[in-house]
Amino acid sequence: MRLNEYPIMIFGCGNVIMGDDGYGPAVVDRLNSRYVLPDGLQAVDVGTCVREYLFDYLLMEEGRPRKIIILDAVDFPDRSPGEVFQILPAQIPAKKIHDFSLHQFPTVNLLQELEQNTGIEVLILAAQIEYIPEEISPGLSPAMAKAVTVACEKISQILSLNVKRGDLL
Repeated sequence: MRLNEYPIMIFGCGNVIMGDDGYGPAVVDRLNSRYVLPDGLQAVDVGTCVREYLFDYLLMEEGRPRKIIILDAVDFPDRSPGEVFQILPAQIPAKKIHDFSLHQFPTVNLLQELEQNTGIEVLILAAQIEYIPEEISPGLSPAMAKAVTVACEKISQILSLNVKRGDLL
């Protein structure tokens, strides 16, 4: 299968040299190294370049995934460090669109367009940061390191539901 032929894509967004911003890539690394991913799924560390994939999917006529899971670190004031939670593109508050982390928008708009115009289901599995350093400082905080494990388990649950529904077959 080529990259654009996977029914489910998982994208880990983030900058691994900027503390908790490396959550998405850390989850993808854990999924690829410690889990047996089902056929029809690919987990990719996209760093800070998820937009290129989203633009491609928006423009494609065929070969789009049916589901995209985005993993990214966020900074929401009402969440606790390391908290992992699901949100849909439509649930991102308007006032947060410009500071939500998915590596600078128009990504939120692209996610919404993908859902509305292509039928791709989009899920964002976010984790609340403890800190993002002002200078290069690789490594996750203890709270975010725990969030990686939680996120992998949540993805495992999501995928088992997909397999039961036949989405990957």
